[in-house]
Amino acid sequence: MDGVKRWRRWAVFILGALIGSQFACGGGNDSTKANHEALVSRIAFGSCANQTAPQPIWDAIIKFDPQVFIWMGDNIYGDIKRPSKMFGKERTIGPWKNVPRFVPTSQYEMNFKYHIIKNHPAYSRLRHNLNTKIIGTWDDHDYGLNDAGKEFPAKVSNQRLLLDFLDEPLDSPRRMQAGIYTSYTFGPVGRQIKIILLDTRYHRDPLSSDGTILGSTQWTWLEKELNGPSSAITIIVSSIQVISNLSATTGPLFYMESWGRFPKERDRLFQLIADSKRNGVFFISGDVHFGEITRYDCDVGYALYDITSSGLTQAVEKAVPAPFHFVVRFLAWWTPSTMRVIGKNCRHRSCTYGQPNFGAIEIDWDATPVALKIEVRDTDGIPAIGVNISLSELQAQSVNSAATLRVGEHQKHCSLEVDLPWIVRYRLTILFYFSVAVLLFALVGLNFAAAVVFRLFLRKCKLD
Repeated sequence: MDGVKRWRRWAVFILGALIGSQFACGGGNDSTKANHEALVSRIAFGSCANQTAPQPIWDAIIKFDPQVFIWMGDNIYGDIKRPSKMFGKERTIGPWKNVPRFVPTSQYEMNFKYHIIKNHPAYSRLRHNLNTKIIGTWDDHDYGLNDAGKEFPAKVSNQRLLLDFLDEPLDSPRRMQAGIYTSYTFGPVGRQIKIILLDTRYHRDPLSSDGTILGSTQWTWLEKELNGPSSAITIIVSSIQVISNLSATTGPLFYMESWGRFPKERDRLFQLIADSKRNGVFFISGDVHFGEITRYDCDVGYALYDITSSGLTQAVEKAVPAPFHFVVRFLAWWTPSTMRVIGKNCRHRSCTYGQPNFGAIEIDWDATPVALKIEVRDTDGIPAIGVNISLSELQAQSVNSAATLRVGEHQKHCSLEVDLPWIVRYRLTILFYFSVAVLLFALVGLNFAAAVVFRLFLRKCKLD
């Protein structure tokens, strides 16, 4: 009898310990599960946040009241940017460049920079909002070095720093794997949103290699994710642009990172989406310091959109004085893009936005069919560019396939930038060199005129 009592006491003790541990440690899991099952209709996203720059944009994001906020990379600028020098002992730019423009910093300094932005008063308000789930991935500057890939030696330690910044649980699988790719599913069955976060850094081959971006392990994982349980909407988060390949039209003046610089990988990505027969897929991206919406109609049976929001603090127009903003906007309009969405919902003619911005997704689940409003908004929360999409448009066979194009024919949202006629593809470069030539001729002409005037002045003085 005493033995039975002892076993009962032990049973009560063990049961109490289990219940206590559930309340102490597992309550958060139940809460997270409940939050993930709640209907999500507002998602915000952004990239490129310099921790030392003013950040008024958080007020507009908080006012939007997102249920999910997505960091898309360059969440801090952890590396060091050297001054632009074409001459001298250390030359960081130009044909005689002999030292890197960017250099990595210490783990201590990286952690300190994360501390600055994590404790920014406005961002802290968003982070402590129980109704907002914050998730994210990284790009090069928070990875540790501009344009770096799999060769970067500090990627393991910097992965831990990023996951600490995102408040990732200590037992998260993301802390055990090589790379920070993961996925989340929000919302009730029938109205679920799947968010796939890619890691475009940890396994990426050199930029000029046309090798891999994701690496074999991540590709296997992504295939399982896309072929897994269906969802009404699937958002694939890439730190670099997927659809747009502006480097094909801005080179050789300058180049930007994108999936277009790895054409085999981009083709593989599109084919994987097509083979999965998954509907409701679109991309969001960052990196380029301007906002843009692009689409590609000729691969998966429906329009693939890529909404680029960049950046929260960093933007191309901030790099030049205000009187010259019109030049930036003109060049954005002049640079050819076969994929950019041009419409009435654009503040500027180019349908790009070069001031600080964030992305906003609103979903009207009660509309028939379900309606999505996706916008790039300014620091006041006012839309600068946007697109309205019916979920029925993101269904297979809702657009014509690439097979309808004849050889040599070019079609908006279907022909790649690299296939443009050379005089169109390189018109930005042509304009640049033409402008330089005109400027040189003007300088030569001015010098000649000045010399002539000076000689006439001397002759007049001698006559006098």
